[in-house]
Amino acid sequence: MNDFIAARSQMAISLGFHIIYSCIGMVMPFFMAVSHYKWIKTGAPVYKNITQAWSKGVAIFFATGAVSGTILSFELGLLWPKFMENAGPIFGMPFSLEGVAFFIEAIALGFFLYGWNRFNKWFHFFTGLIVGISGIISGILVVSANSWMNNPTGFDFVNGQYLNIDPIKAMFNGSWFNEALHMSLAAFSATGFAVAGIHALMIARKKNITFHTKAFKIAIIFGAVAAILQPFSGDLSAKNAYKTQPAKLGAMEAYYHTQPYSPLVIGGIPDTAAKKVNYGIEIPGMLSFLVHDNFKEPVNGLDKIPVRNQPPVTITHLAFELMIAIGSAMMILGLVYFIAIWKKRSWLYKKWFLNLFIWATPFGFIAVEAGWTVTEVGRQPWIIQGIMRTSQAVTPMPGIHYSFYLFTAVYFTLSIAVIVLLSRQIKMVPELYDR
Repeated sequence: MNDFIAARSQMAISLGFHIIYSCIGMVMPFFMAVSHYKWIKTGAPVYKNITQAWSKGVAIFFATGAVSGTILSFELGLLWPKFMENAGPIFGMPFSLEGVAFFIEAIALGFFLYGWNRFNKWFHFFTGLIVGISGIISGILVVSANSWMNNPTGFDFVNGQYLNIDPIKAMFNGSWFNEALHMSLAAFSATGFAVAGIHALMIARKKNITFHTKAFKIAIIFGAVAAILQPFSGDLSAKNAYKTQPAKLGAMEAYYHTQPYSPLVIGGIPDTAAKKVNYGIEIPGMLSFLVHDNFKEPVNGLDKIPVRNQPPVTITHLAFELMIAIGSAMMILGLVYFIAIWKKRSWLYKKWFLNLFIWATPFGFIAVEAGWTVTEVGRQPWIIQGIMRTSQAVTPMPGIHYSFYLFTAVYFTLSIAVIVLLSRQIKMVPELYDR
């Protein structure tokens, strides 16, 4: 493994773990806030128990997210010094503001965890809500920085110099809203289905049924709504990608040849050498419709882009297809749940119905990882789209592969610790939260 591949792999591992921690950490406080509100309004002890149980999970993921996020901030400077030297003054503002949001989140979480029976009940509820709001703002700010890498604005690039820097314009670039919306919905759907799946498993095992049924309902409503809205967000993101990163869209669709009635390819394995997709299903004109809102106008393909500026097509396409497949399945499951509560309430305790959500527990996070792969691999060979190549930004320091091995071990150890802690929390429900 050369140092360039090691640096990229280390960032991939770091981001791959951090994105799961951060998604759960920024979404679960809203689940917690809903159950807390229901306890205040109804006085039902089960909602207080759910709130307290979930708050322990929030604390675990806040801690792991803080650790993994801190590592990432150091890695940006250590592994990509040329990138930070030039890009830091331009897109540093969202990272600075994210730090502020993080401190507010930490303070609010401290108040919430230690505020039981000490604060006014509505002030206590408000501190929990602030944890979620601050977490969402943190996530949006980080995605804003990433969207700038995909759609760099807020400066003039003249003779290798970054001039006339406007940090506000850089932060609110043309891609930030689409990417922030898509990532936020992904976080809610992934976390909602994961939490609901765990509670569905406990219901299927007939353990603390009232506790887990109430918790399942709160989590799945968030997850189902987000999953149903996600395709609309995805459509906006794809249209924006065509405007700002046509090579990425070409790789996502494995679309090699520009033609009218541009076809949409479903599935398939790209053959880059032959410039075709094997085993895929083509729908003529559908890509034209999705991009241009008509079936005839041609979509520019990879043949319009120099080969040296094209991303790895196979990885990007397969990750994109995986994301679409899982997202579609989650949307259908979300609709099934709403049909159940509207017309078929007898389904809610059927084993087959619970099994659907048990099997779907990891779906959202697999889709998140696939989507993040599309975002990052699809931008290659650029670290700043059209401005700086990733190979120009990497550190000249040797021995990066040792760092990669070390941090991979750290992240896997951290994840095992998280799984053990969460398992203990679930097993302690009868003793601590549902007596």
